[in-house]
Amino acid sequence: MSGTSVDLPVFDAEGRVTGTETLALGAPGAWTRPAGPITSRVAFAAAHVVPHVGAENVPGAPAVVDWDATLAYRHRIWEHGLGVADAMDTAQRGMGLDWAATQELVRRSAAEAASVGARVACGAGTDQLGLKDVATLEPGDAGLQAVTDAYREQVHVVQDAGAQVIVMASRALARVARGPEDYARVYDAVLAEADQPVILHWLGTMFDPALAGYWGSDAVDEATATFLDLIRAHQARVDGVKVSLLDAAHEIGLRRALAALPPDGGAVRLYTGDDFNYPELVAGDEQGHSDALLGIFAAIYPAASTALQALDAGDATRGHEILASTEALGRHIFAAPTYYYKTGIAFLSWLNGFQPGFALVGGLHSGRSLRHLVELARLADGCGLLLDPPLAAVRLRAFLTTHGVVA
Repeated sequence: MSGTSVDLPVFDAEGRVTGTETLALGAPGAWTRPAGPITSRVAFAAAHVVPHVGAENVPGAPAVVDWDATLAYRHRIWEHGLGVADAMDTAQRGMGLDWAATQELVRRSAAEAASVGARVACGAGTDQLGLKDVATLEPGDAGLQAVTDAYREQVHVVQDAGAQVIVMASRALARVARGPEDYARVYDAVLAEADQPVILHWLGTMFDPALAGYWGSDAVDEATATFLDLIRAHQARVDGVKVSLLDAAHEIGLRRALAALPPDGGAVRLYTGDDFNYPELVAGDEQGHSDALLGIFAAIYPAASTALQALDAGDATRGHEILASTEALGRHIFAAPTYYYKTGIAFLSWLNGFQPGFALVGGLHSGRSLRHLVELARLADGCGLLLDPPLAAVRLRAFLTTHGVVA
Protein backbone atom coordinates (compact mmCIF):
# COMPACT_ATOMS: atom_id res chain seq x y z
CA MET A 1 0.00 0.00 0.00
CA SER A 2 1.39 3.38 -1.01
CA GLY A 3 1.69 6.41 1.25
CA THR A 4 -1.52 7.86 -0.16
CA SER A 5 -3.57 4.66 -0.30
CA VAL A 6 -6.03 3.70 2.42
CA ASP A 7 -7.99 0.48 2.93
CA LEU A 8 -11.49 1.77 3.60
CA PRO A 9 -14.18 -0.45 5.10
CA VAL A 10 -17.07 -1.80 3.04
CA PHE A 11 -20.41 -1.84 4.84
CA ASP A 12 -23.54 -3.95 4.38
CA ALA A 13 -27.06 -2.52 4.54
CA GLU A 14 -27.07 -2.67 8.35
CA GLY A 15 -23.74 -0.88 8.65
CA ARG A 16 -21.63 -3.93 9.48
CA VAL A 17 -18.11 -4.00 8.07
CA THR A 18 -17.86 -6.82 5.53
CA GLY A 19 -14.38 -6.13 4.18
CA THR A 20 -12.14 -3.39 2.86
CA GLU A 21 -11.30 -1.81 -0.45
CA THR A 22 -8.24 0.24 -1.30
CA LEU A 23 -8.66 3.91 -2.17
CA ALA A 24 -5.69 5.71 -3.71
CA LEU A 25 -6.12 9.34 -2.72
CA GLY A 26 -5.94 11.79 -5.60
CA ALA A 27 -4.16 15.11 -5.85
CA PRO A 28 -5.79 18.26 -4.49
CA GLY A 29 -7.76 20.37 -6.92
CA ALA A 30 -6.11 23.16 -8.85
CA TRP A 31 -7.34 25.73 -6.37
CA THR A 32 -6.16 29.33 -6.53
CA ARG A 33 -6.18 32.33 -4.24
CA PRO A 34 -7.46 35.64 -5.58
CA ALA A 35 -5.04 38.45 -6.34
CA GLY A 36 -7.56 40.98 -5.02
CA PRO A 37 -11.03 41.16 -3.50
CA ILE A 38 -13.76 38.94 -4.95
CA THR A 39 -16.33 41.26 -6.52
CA SER A 40 -19.02 39.23 -8.30
CA ARG A 41 -20.54 37.87 -5.07
CA VAL A 42 -20.42 38.65 -1.37
CA ALA A 43 -19.50 35.37 0.27
CA PHE A 44 -19.07 34.35 3.89
CA ALA A 45 -17.93 30.98 5.20
CA ALA A 46 -19.50 30.12 8.55
CA ALA A 47 -16.54 28.71 10.47
CA HIS A 48 -16.34 26.16 13.29
CA VAL A 49 -14.30 26.30 16.50
CA VAL A 50 -11.44 23.96 17.41
CA PRO A 51 -11.34 22.66 21.01
CA HIS A 52 -8.22 22.24 23.10
CA VAL A 53 -6.98 18.68 23.01
CA GLY A 54 -7.35 17.13 26.45
CA ALA A 55 -9.72 19.77 27.82
CA GLU A 56 -13.06 18.78 29.34
CA ASN A 57 -15.02 19.59 26.19
CA VAL A 58 -17.80 17.18 27.13
CA PRO A 59 -21.56 17.67 26.85
CA GLY A 60 -22.72 20.44 29.15
CA ALA A 61 -19.23 21.67 30.07
CA PRO A 62 -17.99 25.20 29.29
CA ALA A 63 -16.18 25.27 25.96
CA VAL A 64 -12.37 25.34 26.07
CA VAL A 65 -11.23 26.65 22.69
CA ASP A 66 -7.87 26.25 20.98
CA TRP A 67 -7.64 29.88 19.93
CA ASP A 68 -4.51 29.47 17.80
CA ALA A 69 -6.05 26.72 15.64
CA THR A 70 -9.48 28.37 15.57
CA LEU A 71 -8.16 31.74 14.37
CA ALA A 72 -5.65 30.19 11.95
CA TYR A 73 -8.60 28.51 10.22
CA ARG A 74 -10.26 31.88 9.77
CA HIS A 75 -7.09 33.33 8.27
CA ARG A 76 -7.11 30.55 5.65
CA ILE A 77 -10.65 31.53 4.69
CA TRP A 78 -9.73 35.23 4.49
CA GLU A 79 -6.63 34.44 2.40
CA HIS A 80 -8.98 32.88 -0.15
CA GLY A 81 -10.98 36.10 -0.45
CA LEU A 82 -14.02 35.03 1.56
CA GLY A 83 -15.52 36.69 4.59
CA VAL A 84 -16.04 34.79 7.83
CA ALA A 85 -19.43 34.45 9.46
CA ASP A 86 -18.57 33.74 13.07
CA ALA A 87 -20.35 32.74 16.26
CA MET A 88 -23.07 31.13 14.15
CA ASP A 89 -24.62 27.67 14.28
CA THR A 90 -21.46 26.26 12.63
CA ALA A 91 -19.54 27.49 15.67
CA GLN A 92 -22.01 25.45 17.76
CA ARG A 93 -24.17 28.21 19.13
CA GLY A 94 -26.70 26.43 21.29
CA MET A 95 -24.85 23.14 20.79
CA GLY A 96 -21.71 23.40 22.90
CA LEU A 97 -20.40 26.96 22.62
CA ASP A 98 -21.46 28.83 25.77
CA TRP A 99 -21.97 32.59 25.97
CA ALA A 100 -18.64 33.30 27.69
CA ALA A 101 -16.69 31.51 24.94
CA THR A 102 -18.89 33.13 22.29
CA GLN A 103 -18.02 36.63 23.48
CA GLU A 104 -14.32 35.78 23.39
CA LEU A 105 -14.70 34.31 19.91
CA VAL A 106 -16.42 37.46 18.64
CA ARG A 107 -13.75 39.75 20.05
CA ARG A 108 -10.82 37.67 18.85
CA SER A 109 -12.23 37.00 15.38
CA ALA A 110 -13.13 40.66 14.83
CA ALA A 111 -9.65 41.77 15.93
CA GLU A 112 -7.98 39.26 13.60
CA ALA A 113 -10.17 40.35 10.70
CA ALA A 114 -9.27 43.99 11.31
CA SER A 115 -5.58 43.10 11.37
CA VAL A 116 -5.73 41.88 7.76
CA GLY A 117 -8.53 44.09 6.45
CA ALA A 118 -10.91 41.16 6.08
CA ARG A 119 -14.66 40.95 6.45
CA VAL A 120 -16.32 39.35 9.47
CA ALA A 121 -19.94 39.18 10.60
CA CYS A 122 -20.97 37.62 13.91
CA GLY A 123 -24.15 36.15 15.25
CA ALA A 124 -26.19 37.94 17.91
CA GLY A 125 -28.83 35.79 19.53
CA THR A 126 -30.38 35.08 22.91
CA ASP A 127 -28.57 31.93 24.03
CA GLN A 128 -27.12 33.55 27.17
CA LEU A 129 -30.57 32.88 28.64
CA GLY A 130 -29.68 29.19 28.78
CA LEU A 131 -31.94 26.19 28.28
CA LYS A 132 -33.22 26.30 31.87
CA ASP A 133 -34.13 29.97 31.65
CA VAL A 134 -35.83 29.50 28.29
CA ALA A 135 -37.89 26.65 29.74
CA THR A 136 -39.31 29.03 32.36
CA LEU A 137 -40.32 31.73 29.89
CA GLU A 138 -44.01 32.11 29.20
CA PRO A 139 -45.67 33.78 26.22
CA GLY A 140 -46.42 37.40 26.96
CA ASP A 141 -44.83 40.72 27.75
CA ALA A 142 -42.30 39.51 30.33
CA GLY A 143 -40.97 36.80 28.07
CA LEU A 144 -40.75 39.13 25.09
CA GLN A 145 -38.87 41.70 27.16
CA ALA A 146 -36.37 39.06 28.34
CA VAL A 147 -35.74 38.03 24.74
CA THR A 148 -35.37 41.65 23.59
CA ASP A 149 -32.90 42.44 26.36
CA ALA A 150 -30.85 39.34 25.54
CA TYR A 151 -30.71 40.31 21.87
CA ARG A 152 -29.68 43.86 22.75
CA GLU A 153 -26.82 42.63 24.92
CA GLN A 154 -25.45 40.45 22.14
CA VAL A 155 -25.88 43.08 19.43
CA HIS A 156 -23.75 45.46 21.47
CA VAL A 157 -21.07 42.81 22.04
CA VAL A 158 -20.78 42.27 18.27
CA GLN A 159 -20.85 45.97 17.42
CA ASP A 160 -18.35 46.89 20.12
CA ALA A 161 -15.98 44.28 18.68
CA GLY A 162 -16.22 45.95 15.26
CA ALA A 163 -18.04 43.14 13.44
CA GLN A 164 -21.20 43.27 11.36
CA VAL A 165 -24.27 41.92 13.19
CA ILE A 166 -26.12 38.82 12.08
CA VAL A 167 -29.43 38.68 13.97
CA MET A 168 -29.82 34.97 14.61
CA ALA A 169 -33.09 33.13 15.01
CA SER A 170 -33.94 32.69 18.69
CA ARG A 171 -35.24 29.56 20.39
CA ALA A 172 -36.46 31.74 23.24
CA LEU A 173 -38.45 33.95 20.88
CA ALA A 174 -39.97 30.90 19.20
CA ARG A 175 -41.14 29.83 22.66
CA VAL A 176 -42.67 33.10 23.86
CA ALA A 177 -44.03 34.67 20.66
CA ARG A 178 -47.80 34.39 20.34
CA GLY A 179 -47.91 35.34 16.69
CA PRO A 180 -46.35 37.46 13.94
CA GLU A 181 -46.94 40.69 15.85
CA ASP A 182 -44.65 39.53 18.68
CA TYR A 183 -41.83 38.81 16.22
CA ALA A 184 -42.30 42.31 14.78
CA ARG A 185 -42.22 43.82 18.27
CA VAL A 186 -38.94 42.17 19.22
CA TYR A 187 -37.19 42.71 15.88
CA ASP A 188 -38.33 46.35 15.79
CA ALA A 189 -36.55 46.91 19.10
CA VAL A 190 -33.44 44.94 18.11
CA LEU A 191 -32.99 46.65 14.76
CA ALA A 192 -33.27 50.03 16.47
CA GLU A 193 -29.98 49.16 18.21
CA ALA A 194 -28.07 48.53 14.97
CA ASP A 195 -25.31 50.98 14.12
CA GLN A 196 -24.98 49.58 10.58
CA PRO A 197 -27.15 47.36 8.36
CA VAL A 198 -27.52 43.84 9.71
CA ILE A 199 -28.05 40.39 8.24
CA LEU A 200 -31.28 38.68 9.30
CA HIS A 201 -31.05 34.91 9.74
CA TRP A 202 -33.94 32.53 9.08
CA LEU A 203 -32.92 29.04 10.18
CA GLY A 204 -35.13 26.08 9.35
CA THR A 205 -36.13 23.25 11.66
CA MET A 206 -33.79 20.83 9.92
CA PHE A 207 -30.98 22.86 11.53
CA ASP A 208 -32.77 23.44 14.84
CA PRO A 209 -36.12 21.77 15.63
CA ALA A 210 -36.70 24.29 18.46
CA LEU A 211 -37.32 26.97 15.82
CA ALA A 212 -40.62 25.50 14.63
CA GLY A 213 -43.19 28.15 13.78
CA TYR A 214 -40.66 30.95 13.40
CA TRP A 215 -42.12 34.26 12.23
CA GLY A 216 -45.43 33.10 13.74
CA SER A 217 -46.42 30.24 11.47
CA ASP A 218 -45.46 26.74 10.39
CA ALA A 219 -46.75 27.60 6.91
CA VAL A 220 -43.76 28.81 4.90
CA ASP A 221 -45.82 31.21 2.77
CA GLU A 222 -47.29 32.90 5.84
CA ALA A 223 -43.90 33.08 7.56
CA THR A 224 -42.38 34.56 4.41
CA ALA A 225 -45.04 37.28 4.28
CA THR A 226 -44.24 38.26 7.88
CA PHE A 227 -40.53 38.19 7.12
CA LEU A 228 -40.97 40.47 4.11
CA ASP A 229 -43.14 42.87 6.11
CA LEU A 230 -40.33 43.16 8.66
CA ILE A 231 -37.79 43.87 5.93
CA ARG A 232 -40.00 46.50 4.31
CA ALA A 233 -40.39 48.23 7.67
CA HIS A 234 -36.62 48.36 8.21
CA GLN A 235 -35.18 48.17 4.71
CA ALA A 236 -32.41 50.70 5.31
CA ARG A 237 -31.22 48.75 8.36
CA VAL A 238 -31.04 45.38 6.58
CA ASP A 239 -27.97 44.53 4.51
CA GLY A 240 -29.34 41.13 3.62
CA VAL A 241 -31.07 37.97 4.74
CA LYS A 242 -29.58 34.51 5.21
CA VAL A 243 -32.16 31.85 4.51
CA SER A 244 -31.43 28.27 5.55
CA LEU A 245 -34.52 26.30 4.57
CA LEU A 246 -32.90 23.97 1.99
CA ASP A 247 -35.61 24.94 -0.52
CA ALA A 248 -34.17 26.39 -3.71
CA ALA A 249 -37.53 27.34 -5.24
CA HIS A 250 -38.54 29.26 -2.11
CA GLU A 251 -35.20 31.06 -2.03
CA ILE A 252 -35.45 32.13 -5.65
CA GLY A 253 -38.96 33.48 -5.03
CA LEU A 254 -37.77 35.40 -1.98
CA ARG A 255 -34.75 36.72 -3.86
CA ARG A 256 -37.04 38.14 -6.53
CA ALA A 257 -39.29 39.68 -3.91
CA LEU A 258 -36.28 41.41 -2.36
CA ALA A 259 -35.19 42.68 -5.77
CA ALA A 260 -38.64 44.28 -6.16
CA LEU A 261 -38.33 46.34 -2.97
CA PRO A 262 -38.29 50.14 -3.45
CA PRO A 263 -34.80 51.09 -4.65
CA ASP A 264 -34.65 54.21 -2.52
CA GLY A 265 -34.62 52.00 0.59
CA GLY A 266 -31.39 50.30 -0.43
CA ALA A 267 -30.69 46.87 -1.85
CA VAL A 268 -31.28 43.85 0.40
CA ARG A 269 -29.13 40.86 -0.48
CA LEU A 270 -30.21 37.24 -0.36
CA TYR A 271 -27.38 35.30 1.28
CA THR A 272 -28.05 31.68 0.52
CA GLY A 273 -27.80 29.37 3.48
CA ASP A 274 -28.83 26.39 1.34
CA ASP A 275 -26.00 23.90 1.77
CA PHE A 276 -27.72 21.51 -0.67
CA ASN A 277 -28.45 23.76 -3.65
CA TYR A 278 -25.76 26.45 -3.41
CA PRO A 279 -24.21 25.82 -6.87
CA GLU A 280 -27.32 26.84 -8.79
CA LEU A 281 -28.27 29.59 -6.33
CA VAL A 282 -24.87 31.28 -6.30
CA ALA A 283 -24.49 30.91 -10.08
CA GLY A 284 -27.95 32.43 -10.48
CA ASP A 285 -30.12 32.98 -13.53
CA GLU A 286 -31.10 35.75 -15.90
CA GLN A 287 -32.94 37.53 -13.06
CA GLY A 288 -30.18 37.51 -10.50
CA HIS A 289 -28.16 35.40 -8.09
CA SER A 290 -27.77 34.71 -4.40
CA ASP A 291 -24.78 35.81 -2.41
CA ALA A 292 -23.56 33.29 0.14
CA LEU A 293 -23.34 32.73 3.87
CA LEU A 294 -22.72 29.01 4.11
CA GLY A 295 -21.43 26.45 6.54
CA ILE A 296 -20.34 24.28 3.62
CA PHE A 297 -18.00 27.06 2.47
CA ALA A 298 -15.99 26.46 5.65
CA ALA A 299 -15.30 22.95 4.35
CA ILE A 300 -14.81 23.76 0.65
CA TYR A 301 -13.35 27.28 0.83
CA PRO A 302 -10.49 26.59 -1.66
CA ALA A 303 -13.00 25.38 -4.25
CA ALA A 304 -15.55 28.08 -3.40
CA SER A 305 -12.93 30.78 -3.81
CA THR A 306 -11.72 29.39 -7.13
CA ALA A 307 -15.32 29.22 -8.39
CA LEU A 308 -15.98 32.83 -7.39
CA GLN A 309 -12.79 33.92 -9.09
CA ALA A 310 -14.13 32.32 -12.27
CA LEU A 311 -17.40 34.23 -11.85
CA ASP A 312 -15.38 37.42 -11.38
CA ALA A 313 -13.63 36.70 -14.67
CA GLY A 314 -16.97 36.27 -16.46
CA ASP A 315 -16.69 32.50 -16.79
CA ALA A 316 -20.04 31.52 -15.30
CA THR A 317 -19.87 28.00 -16.72
CA ARG A 318 -16.60 27.17 -14.98
CA GLY A 319 -17.71 28.83 -11.76
CA HIS A 320 -20.85 26.71 -11.66
CA GLU A 321 -18.96 23.55 -12.60
CA ILE A 322 -16.52 23.97 -9.71
CA LEU A 323 -19.29 24.52 -7.18
CA ALA A 324 -21.30 21.63 -8.63
CA SER A 325 -18.29 19.33 -8.25
CA THR A 326 -18.62 19.77 -4.45
CA GLU A 327 -22.39 19.39 -4.26
CA ALA A 328 -22.39 15.67 -3.37
CA LEU A 329 -19.98 16.38 -0.53
CA GLY A 330 -22.18 19.22 0.72
CA ARG A 331 -25.33 17.11 0.61
CA HIS A 332 -23.56 14.36 2.53
CA ILE A 333 -22.14 16.63 5.24
CA PHE A 334 -25.57 18.24 5.71
CA ALA A 335 -27.61 15.03 5.50
CA ALA A 336 -30.25 14.42 8.17
CA PRO A 337 -29.99 14.92 11.06
CA THR A 338 -28.68 18.15 9.53
CA TYR A 339 -27.72 19.82 12.82
CA TYR A 340 -24.78 17.38 13.10
CA TYR A 341 -23.12 18.83 10.01
CA LYS A 342 -20.47 20.44 12.25
CA THR A 343 -19.03 16.97 12.84
CA GLY A 344 -18.23 16.60 9.15
CA ILE A 345 -16.67 20.04 8.88
CA ALA A 346 -14.38 19.27 11.85
CA PHE A 347 -13.50 15.84 10.43
CA LEU A 348 -12.39 17.35 7.13
CA SER A 349 -10.47 20.06 8.99
CA TRP A 350 -8.66 17.35 10.95
CA LEU A 351 -7.89 15.24 7.87
CA ASN A 352 -6.35 18.34 6.28
CA GLY A 353 -4.14 19.02 9.30
CA PHE A 354 -5.87 22.17 10.48
CA GLN A 355 -6.58 20.90 13.99
CA PRO A 356 -4.57 18.52 16.16
CA GLY A 357 -7.41 16.15 16.99
CA PHE A 358 -10.79 15.20 15.61
CA ALA A 359 -12.92 16.86 18.24
CA LEU A 360 -15.61 19.48 18.80
CA VAL A 361 -16.70 21.32 21.93
CA GLY A 362 -19.57 19.67 23.74
CA GLY A 363 -18.44 16.24 22.52
CA LEU A 364 -20.24 16.84 19.23
CA HIS A 365 -17.64 14.93 17.21
CA SER A 366 -19.65 11.84 18.19
CA GLY A 367 -22.58 13.11 16.11
CA ARG A 368 -21.82 11.04 13.00
CA SER A 369 -21.17 7.37 12.39
CA LEU A 370 -18.05 5.67 11.11
CA ARG A 371 -19.88 4.89 7.89
CA HIS A 372 -20.84 8.54 7.38
CA LEU A 373 -17.29 9.81 7.96
CA VAL A 374 -15.70 7.20 5.70
CA GLU A 375 -18.02 8.28 2.88
CA LEU A 376 -17.20 11.92 3.64
CA ALA A 377 -13.49 11.20 3.17
CA ARG A 378 -14.21 9.42 -0.10
CA LEU A 379 -16.28 12.32 -1.42
CA ALA A 380 -13.75 14.94 -0.29
CA ASP A 381 -11.02 13.03 -2.12
CA GLY A 382 -13.20 12.82 -5.22
CA CYS A 383 -13.53 16.60 -5.49
CA GLY A 384 -9.92 17.41 -4.62
CA LEU A 385 -10.49 18.69 -1.09
CA LEU A 386 -8.01 16.47 0.73
CA LEU A 387 -5.32 19.12 0.54
CA ASP A 388 -2.41 17.01 1.89
CA PRO A 389 -3.07 13.42 0.73
CA PRO A 390 -0.17 11.78 2.62
CA LEU A 391 -1.29 13.37 5.89
CA ALA A 392 -4.94 12.54 5.21
CA ALA A 393 -3.97 8.92 4.58
CA VAL A 394 -2.08 8.69 7.87
CA ARG A 395 -4.98 10.18 9.80
CA LEU A 396 -7.59 8.04 8.06
CA ARG A 397 -5.65 4.87 8.88
CA ALA A 398 -5.35 5.92 12.54
CA PHE A 399 -9.05 6.76 12.67
CA LEU A 400 -10.05 3.41 11.20
CA THR A 401 -7.79 1.50 13.55
CA THR A 402 -9.30 3.32 16.52
CA HIS A 403 -12.73 2.25 15.31
CA GLY A 404 -11.76 -1.40 15.00
CA VAL A 405 -11.19 -1.50 11.25
CA VAL A 406 -7.78 -3.10 10.66
CA ALA A 407 -6.63 -4.07 7.18
